[in-house]
Amino acid sequence: MDLYCVMGHPVEHSKSPWIHARFAELTGQRLQYGKRLIPLENFAQSLAEFMNDTAGTARGCNITVPFKFEAAALASQVSARARLAGATNILCFTPQGIHADNTDGIGLVADIQHNAGVALAGRDVLLIGAGGAAAGVLGPLIEARPARIAIANRTHHKALALAQRHRALALLQGTELHTPYLTGLTGHFDVIINATASSLSGASVPIPAGVLRPGALACDMMYGPAANGFMTWAFEHGALPRDGLGMLVEQAAEAFLIWRGVRPPAASVLTELRARME
Repeated sequence: MDLYCVMGHPVEHSKSPWIHARFAELTGQRLQYGKRLIPLENFAQSLAEFMNDTAGTARGCNITVPFKFEAAALASQVSARARLAGATNILCFTPQGIHADNTDGIGLVADIQHNAGVALAGRDVLLIGAGGAAAGVLGPLIEARPARIAIANRTHHKALALAQRHRALALLQGTELHTPYLTGLTGHFDVIINATASSLSGASVPIPAGVLRPGALACDMMYGPAANGFMTWAFEHGALPRDGLGMLVEQAAEAFLIWRGVRPPAASVLTELRARME
């Protein structure tokens, strides 16, 4: 049977095994999906062990923090979107070698447009953060053709570097990229995406509520209790709050499609997963 897994540190909280098992059940695919806790200094060896210790039945894996950058460097082939992001969250094992891709941004855009029902074309978007999470989603966000995307980060030069890397794509898609300072942020936005780790640490939301247009969609890329603070803040200021659970399921669906050639019913699985977590 074909084997897959998610690799990370930590990884015990991962919902990926349940999601992919449900995808397989609903699409009639035979596979096993597990999770592997990887020592922080031992990713390359752990990846090799997974590929070699499974009698040639390992077909791929998902990569989560903190190995997304390291995984991309180990691949023999890297997709254009993973190269632009500088990070990967999915590896495919083929006769030609290891293929790296990044489905995070595709997952976020699908959740916003299909599940939340908010079209991004022509909108004003604020992306908070310029680290790996933001880098993973900026390309697909640009390809959805919003009118402008503002990238605001505590360390301003990181926002500038991220914008510069995506400048050619933004020009091609007709999207304006801006890098305002996070302190004293002004303007009004239709969609706000929190790609920082502020939710994990319980820190306050790093932007003023005045940037929210009435009825704006406010997304935190975290889910579960970690997203509650941001979502409460958004609700209290008249925005539509959304956590990252839909993004998680949608990026998994894109990975499943890459691995198996079949697109699973992500929306119904998302509904089931939310019910399980209540």
